[in-house]
Amino acid sequence: MDPHEIARAESEYIVPIYVRPPMVLTHGKGAYLYDTEGKRYLDFGAGIAVTALGHADGEWAQVVAEQALTLVHASNLYHTEPHLELAKRLVTNSFADRVFFSNSGAEANEAALKFARKWARNKTGEASKSNIVAFDGGFHGRTMGALSVTAKARYREDFTPLVPDVTFAPFNDLSAAREAITQRTCAVIVEPIQGEGCVRPAEVAFLRGLRQLCNENGALLVLDEVQCGLGRTGKLWAHEAYGVAPDIMTLAKPLAGGLPIGATVVTEAVARVMQPGDHGSTFAAGPLVCRAAQVVFDRINQPGFLANVQASGSYLMDGLGSLPSDKLIQIRGVGLLVGVEFAASVKPLISAAAERGLVIINAGEKVLRLCPPLTVTREQIDSAIEIIGDCVASV
Repeated sequence: MDPHEIARAESEYIVPIYVRPPMVLTHGKGAYLYDTEGKRYLDFGAGIAVTALGHADGEWAQVVAEQALTLVHASNLYHTEPHLELAKRLVTNSFADRVFFSNSGAEANEAALKFARKWARNKTGEASKSNIVAFDGGFHGRTMGALSVTAKARYREDFTPLVPDVTFAPFNDLSAAREAITQRTCAVIVEPIQGEGCVRPAEVAFLRGLRQLCNENGALLVLDEVQCGLGRTGKLWAHEAYGVAPDIMTLAKPLAGGLPIGATVVTEAVARVMQPGDHGSTFAAGPLVCRAAQVVFDRINQPGFLANVQASGSYLMDGLGSLPSDKLIQIRGVGLLVGVEFAASVKPLISAAAERGLVIINAGEKVLRLCPPLTVTREQIDSAIEIIGDCVASV
């Protein structure tokens, strides 16, 4: 079908949620995408930090094909081995004791909020210990619970009333957090590195301070690593760099390499309050998705792989420093999650880069978000920087 006809037909049949660029993608390989015209694009968005191993990875594709011919779905009414093997990997390589699987980051965060409220009620016997503290700039999903702890007014205002008893505080402001977190607080949810929120890393003192405030007030610390976790920062988990252990961590985007999955990993103290029937998911942790996730996890969880992510991230940030300084405000990020803040909207730059064969995305109006596959090469980084530099004039 002609790409223009596809765009026209989408406008007729699909709920108008997304504003998409004109190209129609057909396939990908490694760090590249291809459209119906045969044009190649260097992919520095990775499906919003999802395709960690790139597109059409051979090992991943083989395992998915093999599992598709064996068992795709049985539901969580029955035991299967793949979800057990994935759970063992997550528990063995983190602070956690148990895992609840879901289908997305929003669902993982929904589960975290439910677990926290039940934990607090069991701990105190009081329904009033229900307050959740979240932060300006944070993004935790679009479902009603996850949206309730996402601060941005544009995402929230048309869907109120949302889940009550949520307090927002400024990100990286420990004094304000101290005012917000009280004995009524059951959980504090925060991203170690805000993705949608302009790629802002938490300060070490801030994250450590939140851990201490949670301890003092009998609250759970929930770390949303949906975007920044599983190798994206050059550590397996972003919070490792802070020397802070959460009570709950949420995962999703890269975990199955492009297939839908979410995970809420918890301590035993949190897990033991949940009983059969308290929560559930029809599609979560299906054998096919969990086999795919095992491949992704095993590849990323190698010291050499993670060291290369760190080195590639440093190389990318150093290269971005060559961009014209009169256009640039700040470069920030960790590993291969990098934000480039400009003085004006980056939408024209994103369009111009696409014309040159580079796919990049934004994080806020004035920030480019660079999150390529974790397998990106230095030559590909050089190409991306060159294109961005050539397109800076459009800002």
